[in-house]
Amino acid sequence: MKQNLVSIITPMYNAEKYVAQTIESVLAQTYKNWEMIIVNDGSKDSSDKIVEGYAQKDSRIKLINQPNAGSATARNNALRNAQGQYICFLDADDLWDAVFLEKQINFLKEKNAALVFSSYRRIDEQGEQKLEPFIVPESVTYKALLKTCSISCLTALYDREQVGEQYFKDELKSLRDDFVFWLQALKKIKIAYGNIEILASYRVFANSTTGNKKKVIKPQFMVYYKVEKLGLIKSLYYLAHWAVNGFFKYRK
Repeated sequence: MKQNLVSIITPMYNAEKYVAQTIESVLAQTYKNWEMIIVNDGSKDSSDKIVEGYAQKDSRIKLINQPNAGSATARNNALRNAQGQYICFLDADDLWDAVFLEKQINFLKEKNAALVFSSYRRIDEQGEQKLEPFIVPESVTYKALLKTCSISCLTALYDREQVGEQYFKDELKSLRDDFVFWLQALKKIKIAYGNIEILASYRVFANSTTGNKKKVIKPQFMVYYKVEKLGLIKSLYYLAHWAVNGFFKYRK
């Protein structure tokens, strides 16, 4: 593990339209001590060729190819190859502001925290604002996260020395695996801190699972009931909170 190095984990599947913009947002970072591990999850377009071009010019960018297996497996592949003290995630169609890494690392140190996250814009496929920016709470605990997931992979940054080695659950088939990942972390560290400053742009697609709550009601319930083993009543209780909070999150 290399001290102060940030390992950026990027799963990629058929992202030729956006991945160059994503990489450019990383290259523009004011904090320069990073590595970007992009895992090509069996893309059928020219995504890998685009990344190869960047990797040839900048040794901090690394490309790993794997057969299509889903974002959870791709992220785990990258995590096993990560060398940094700090871990963060950036999907191949999202964007960071140039000060993202610098501000989040400073915020983490200021709070003496193990895990931090920030507010973000929500944009459409053309990069125009789709919904109002999502403003995060100042902190979350395990119980608070059960009611609504305020931590997004896009803006989360954690200290591996404090959180330890952990991985996404492949068996969830990339549905709610990120939610479970943060629940796992909060069982260890108890609290994560939210930076209310908007530092990134999340691309919301018309057919995205995130924006369509109906697609994830059953997987969400199964997280409560099967993964977290909360029992039927508590699982239904937290599912109701999640559904109501989700309505307000995507209402505007």
